[in-house]
Amino acid sequence: MQKAIYILVFALALGSCNKFLDQVPDDKLTEADTWKSWATANKFLANVYSHVPDEFGQRDGGKYTASDNYNNGGIWTGGSDEGEFLWGFVRSNNVNIGAWDATSDFVKTYWTNYYQGIQGASTFIANIDLVQDQALTNDLKKQYKAEARALRAIYYYNLMRIYGPVVLMGQAPVDPNATLQIPRNSIDEVADFISSELTTAAVDLPVTPSSTGDYGRVTKGVAMAYKAQALLYAASPLFNGNTDYANLKNKDGKQLISQTYDVTKWKKAATAYADFMTTFVPGTYSLYKETDADPFMAAYKSCRNVLLTDWNSEVIFSRKGSVDSRQYELCPRHDGAPSGDVKGGTGLAATQTMVDAFFMANGMSPVTGYNSDGTPIVNAASGYQTSGFSSFKAPSTNTTLGAKAVFNQWINREPRFYVNITYNRAYWINQNYPVETTVFKGGNSGKAADGSGGDYSVTGYVVRKSMSTGKWGNNSDHKLTLLRLAELYLGYAEALNESDYGANLTETLKYLNLIRERAGIPQYGTGANALPVPANQTEMRDAIRKERRVELAFENSRFFDVRRWKIAETTENGKMWGMNIDAVESAFYNLKSFETRVFTKKHYLFPLPQTDINNDTQLIQNTGW
Repeated sequence: MQKAIYILVFALALGSCNKFLDQVPDDKLTEADTWKSWATANKFLANVYSHVPDEFGQRDGGKYTASDNYNNGGIWTGGSDEGEFLWGFVRSNNVNIGAWDATSDFVKTYWTNYYQGIQGASTFIANIDLVQDQALTNDLKKQYKAEARALRAIYYYNLMRIYGPVVLMGQAPVDPNATLQIPRNSIDEVADFISSELTTAAVDLPVTPSSTGDYGRVTKGVAMAYKAQALLYAASPLFNGNTDYANLKNKDGKQLISQTYDVTKWKKAATAYADFMTTFVPGTYSLYKETDADPFMAAYKSCRNVLLTDWNSEVIFSRKGSVDSRQYELCPRHDGAPSGDVKGGTGLAATQTMVDAFFMANGMSPVTGYNSDGTPIVNAASGYQTSGFSSFKAPSTNTTLGAKAVFNQWINREPRFYVNITYNRAYWINQNYPVETTVFKGGNSGKAADGSGGDYSVTGYVVRKSMSTGKWGNNSDHKLTLLRLAELYLGYAEALNESDYGANLTETLKYLNLIRERAGIPQYGTGANALPVPANQTEMRDAIRKERRVELAFENSRFFDVRRWKIAETTENGKMWGMNIDAVESAFYNLKSFETRVFTKKHYLFPLPQTDINNDTQLIQNTGW
């Protein structure tokens, strides 16, 4: 019997179970055996958790060559205007140049893997009451059901961000023998389902883990945070009155994306954020801060270590990730360095526009735009300079380092710049090996003097955020932060501003300024060296978006933000710039384009996998694909 949507329905209920059952010692358990004890049922729930994306595993070479081992690691960092991976086998590079379609393996991978997680969650919810085990009390059953329900909703949220309107499979697990012909639900139905499910799940979830062994499980805060995130996404321009999708309809004529802008969607999102703040802040979560006699150093350490200190007060949802893989990408090659200490792959580069996005130490944006040749239109009031050198000491916890000549473009920047970016002749962050990283042609981390390949930055900058301050290979137990309070603050500020700039101005500024205060830069309208308050909704929107870009840099947010804001046709299209990595140091500091990117209207959403379009006669493809 042909099963339409057989990929959608996950290789199906038993497909997910079989993956789980392979882990059971005797390897002979039936599905019914799974629910005879909590020991086996708990492993099933662990398999449901396994679909939480491993966003440190974005590079798909080596162990990620098989799509079913891709662990939902995204193309998000290298596929946005933040960065570029060196290695040509990375899927994000194909996305950047438009060399992908509905048959591309990763298009199917996310779709399949998240629906496997959804089916597994539904199966767990439907069967956990069968377990008769003294170790599993009724209260724990309720909690674990709620965890599975929340995970299912979070997987729908991830699908919504990638594909837009998707198929809601209902509460019960799908019969693997069923022949399914199912249409897509509207984006509003998907968002409402996610919101409702997370609201229900939150009732039976604990506020905090009961023990350190439960860190990483879904809590009440995780559920309420993702509810707000989903409603923010549904309120954004991509899904709120987007007439580009006027023809995105099911075969019965059902409109999948509303054609009428509705400000109440922003108000719903703002309410969800407000509920989170009232319930959890500051009692459960607070912005992570460190102290230092030097306020600049305090900000630097706070912004750096928030992603290096596991389970700190700001972390809402965190899981195990492919830390060694990511840190290999962040650590420069450093020819001559001890292997495994400070010798990495220089593989994840930051773009020039991302470098320019970070504020100056005075809190101002350094540029206001760009000319067609990539040269910036400088904000003269900021003090930003694009040529020359000055004696400067970058922030570092290594007190033995002194001032030295630094390219003017990189001096007097805000603390987050030095947290995020390794630039030419920056000192490396391992205090036991304070080597200068040189990324020009012939440098210790650049192209070889003869121009041959190797591990090098394609832009002359290396992403530094989330990099360990010790040996990169000795930090494999470090956790991946998927959601933290700063993102909630910025989402709340955005929802308030879009709801009503004037009525919500005080509250909007509060959450925007809390981020800037922690970052060690002047705030809007208050404090030392205050900057003018954005004068209207448009100016405030711009301020929030700039802050979000900087605070959440390289945390898999930018890819989705430029799409939900409908600005990717500008930010992701055309020539991308960096330093001249093909030149020796004297000419290295000149701009050079490293890639011409392609982004058209159809790229705002992934296509649905062609195999599912072929098998389900009710599925319609996304516009343009």
